[in-house]
Amino acid sequence: MSETPVVVDGRSLDLTTVGRVARAERVSPRLDDGARRRMEASRAVVDRALEGNERVYGISTGFGRLAEVYIGESRRQELQLNLVRSHSSGFGRPLPRDEVRAMMLLRANALARGNSGCRPLLVERLLDFLRLGLTPVVPEVGSVGASGDLAPLAHVALCVIGEGRIDDGRGPRPTAEVLAEHALDPVPLLEKEGLALINGTQATTGLGALSTLAARIAVETIEVAGAASLEALKGTPAPFFEGVHEARPHPGQQRSAARLRALLDDSEIRESHRFNDPRVHDAYSLRCMPQVHGAAREVLGYVERVLAVECNASTDNPLVFPDAEGEGGTIVSAGNFHAQVVAQALDFMAIALVDLAAISERRIERLLNPDLSGLPAFLARDPGVESGFMIAQVAAVDLLGEMRVLAHPASVDSVSTSAAKEDHVSMGMAAARKLRRVVECLEYVLAIELMVAAQALEFHRPLRPGAGVRRAVEAVRARVPPLEGDRVLTDDIERLRDAVRDGTFASLHRGLGPDVESPTSSEPASDR
Repeated sequence: MSETPVVVDGRSLDLTTVGRVARAERVSPRLDDGARRRMEASRAVVDRALEGNERVYGISTGFGRLAEVYIGESRRQELQLNLVRSHSSGFGRPLPRDEVRAMMLLRANALARGNSGCRPLLVERLLDFLRLGLTPVVPEVGSVGASGDLAPLAHVALCVIGEGRIDDGRGPRPTAEVLAEHALDPVPLLEKEGLALINGTQATTGLGALSTLAARIAVETIEVAGAASLEALKGTPAPFFEGVHEARPHPGQQRSAARLRALLDDSEIRESHRFNDPRVHDAYSLRCMPQVHGAAREVLGYVERVLAVECNASTDNPLVFPDAEGEGGTIVSAGNFHAQVVAQALDFMAIALVDLAAISERRIERLLNPDLSGLPAFLARDPGVESGFMIAQVAAVDLLGEMRVLAHPASVDSVSTSAAKEDHVSMGMAAARKLRRVVECLEYVLAIELMVAAQALEFHRPLRPGAGVRRAVEAVRARVPPLEGDRVLTDDIERLRDAVRDGTFASLHRGLGPDVESPTSSEPASDR
């Protein structure tokens, strides 16, 4: 299989490509020629400032509160080396391989914009690591998301200079040994280059990008789980009538309703109770799926837009702006390293996903509660002697409790650092770590809903659910057999969670009826 080239130019990276490179799919990243020229031009500006012995933050001064300390010419490269070493102070569990790869790609892309004053060699070394599958060991704790993700990125920079530890697939080893095996020399840092490597939002953005890609799959999955639950509870699709959602035309709500219509189309279960059901309408967890699921879609769209910008942004400090003639330029100390816009977006995404788990858990309750479902208690074949899915719902509630704690926004909890020079920070990494866990919890809750709904539908046989729900049940049954008696459910839930994460359920609507982006429906909303 040939490798797919990925051009790193600082301007065209998208979330899907970040995910592909992070997962180490067969990709061959390379630095764009135009980006190389921009980097060389910005480096020339730094060199001219050095020749003029100008006082420039991070080049001829210390960092943070020490910015007032002037650094003489003879010690400026020592300054960069000490910066990387001193800031490599993270601790805790190492970040997963895919997250570190996302960080490296994003940092390389940020430098490629040509505002960082560093040589192309730094980007090429990061791309070497990606191409060769060399993953720096980066502890997950140590960043407040301003002035950039200093500690996580410093652990990457440490490997660029031949120090620290790196994993080449055989476990963490001293970087110097691994580089020697691959005929790579450590990169000596020139003025500004240590700062260029570590001063940015790429840890927060990298973790956030991967969690958002997983969240996108979970959001696409929840309509499948909800449609299956609605069929199992003999609910009505009438509230999903297109006209209802044209009357309140939020795009996320419209898309959600359209997918539900497609998933529920051609349902024998629905026809069995269409004209003889005394209920006027369903509970909110069924009736309001487009409104609740759609709200999360709106948040997801916003977060993806924020991340798309941040993936192609210059986020270090100071920034270098060569003039058009290439004979001069400006170096500006500013604040693009502040990750507030990303941190707030990730917090917002976590809040939206927690609410999806909440509505999913309410549907699980309705499926298992005989007073609400009309089905055997806990969907057991012999209730009393058997407990069925009783504890599966308890587990979902456990996850929901944890998620509600994680919904508290990290981005409002700024704490002053660096002797009050950095007196407002974003807490972006905390927001990113929270979101990662929230997505994982939601995947498990959706797995439980899918498992329970599929079992509930067993009691309606031989009637068939809608076309999309049939596909969902087939996907569940390919991994989990019907519950014929009590058994250990752990492996069942884990298999379904894996299927949720890999997108098995998210794509089940494809080929069902009209395009779900702008579908049509002729069913009147008043017809239960």
